[in-house]
Amino acid sequence: MIIRYFCQSDFVKVQAIYQQGIATANATFQTSPKSWQQWQDSMIEASVLVSVDSESQKKQLKGWAGLSPVSTRAVYSGVAEVSIYVAQGATGMGIGSQLMAALIERAESLGFWTMQAAIFPENELSIALHIKFGFTIIGQRKAIAKLQGKWRDVVLLERRSTLVGVD
Repeated sequence: MIIRYFCQSDFVKVQAIYQQGIATANATFQTSPKSWQQWQDSMIEASVLVSVDSESQKKQLKGWAGLSPVSTRAVYSGVAEVSIYVAQGATGMGIGSQLMAALIERAESLGFWTMQAAIFPENELSIALHIKFGFTIIGQRKAIAKLQGKWRDVVLLERRSTLVGVD
């Protein structure tokens, strides 16, 4: 696998992987993929990474990860929310770990001191991945929002950099 920066030509494939996550009903509260404009408005584009299968002739995109701002307030400029998605059929190959390691490095290079995530408790693999990379469970939001007519909880996790914002 090769981890590289996202480019606009990756968007359709990223959107397809995101749609797979939506279909599980355990990855996001979104019920449809974002348009290109919505994507640009919500993601910190310089943070978005993709995983590409270097072995196949088609160089298939197998996953993506990126950061979103958590607030427009300057005091939170170093805090971002993590998104990480792996294509169906590509789980268990270490892609999530490769993406997370690269995303942490990229986040710190961009000056982020805290990365946070809100994950459905049923998404045990995602929670385990985050914990593996130093995220700590800081709480749970009960019945925070509805998805498909059902109130859902999310587990809150965060990772504090040991390199950025340590003064």
